[in-house]
Amino acid sequence: MIPFRERNPVPIGLVGLLVIGIILVLAFNAQSLPFIGGGTTYHADFSEAGGLKPDDDVRLAGVKVGKVTDISLDGAQVEVDFTVTDARATFGSQTGASIRIQTLLGQKYLSLEPKGSDTMPAGATIPRTRTVSAYDVVDAFGDLATTTEQIDVNQLSTSLNTLATEFRNTPANVKAALSGLSRLSETVASRDEKLRDLLAAANNVSGTVASRNAVFEQLIKDADLLLQELDARREAIHTLFTNTSAFAQQVTGLVQDNRAQLKPALDQLNQVLAVLREHDQDLSNTLQAMAPFYRVFASTLGTGRWFDVYVANLTSPLPNVGG
Repeated sequence: MIPFRERNPVPIGLVGLLVIGIILVLAFNAQSLPFIGGGTTYHADFSEAGGLKPDDDVRLAGVKVGKVTDISLDGAQVEVDFTVTDARATFGSQTGASIRIQTLLGQKYLSLEPKGSDTMPAGATIPRTRTVSAYDVVDAFGDLATTTEQIDVNQLSTSLNTLATEFRNTPANVKAALSGLSRLSETVASRDEKLRDLLAAANNVSGTVASRNAVFEQLIKDADLLLQELDARREAIHTLFTNTSAFAQQVTGLVQDNRAQLKPALDQLNQVLAVLREHDQDLSNTLQAMAPFYRVFASTLGTGRWFDVYVANLTSPLPNVGG
């Protein structure tokens, strides 16, 4: 027998790569293997999908037993394919199915309702007669509004009041029940106008939002243009920030380098300011006293580049010839 280290490594490497490839294929398709994943596949027909999606849970009595594998349109109905992976889950041939809400965010799951004595065979289809589609909260409120609008509340109130009057001599329990119905009808009738006002106000709000749709759209477009302009000027803004940072660093270095010279100068300046502050009143008095001199001096030099001077009694007056 040839030792392993003396064999040709090429076929050994090819066999190793082949084995690795087979393992990878099996790993990515583990759910399709009969003993590892897979499980048993069934089908269910619904009038509508109701928000159900592939990979959603399949639950039996609230316990997860599988998942939805595919949803397809089959004519006027929806066919849901699901797989049951829990071997302990058993249900009869008359089992029903319904689509229910799992979370407040609207996630759904497929609920199985076991029924029947025998076991449902693999690959069987639950018909539409035994399936129930999801009933959404929005649809519920819509149907409630449609139903309440068709009720004549005044006639309902009159009918309940008549019943309460006719049964006034009945036993206390019946009388109390009918009296409660009467009060309920009166409450509904009294709140009818407020409900109508509330619905009208909601309609006005929705109309206002709809009328401002163009404004919202233009606002979004303007914001997009602003972002595009900022993106276009990003390099310039970056350069401005870089230069500002460099300038701040230079100023900081200049102040640090000249701190020894600036501090004595600032100290002397503070001393000069202190002296001026102490003699502020003397300076004011001096300026007020020199004001007349400044006025005469300005008048003397204000007519040109000379002094205006008047000398009195420099010449004798002329004699009066005519006298």
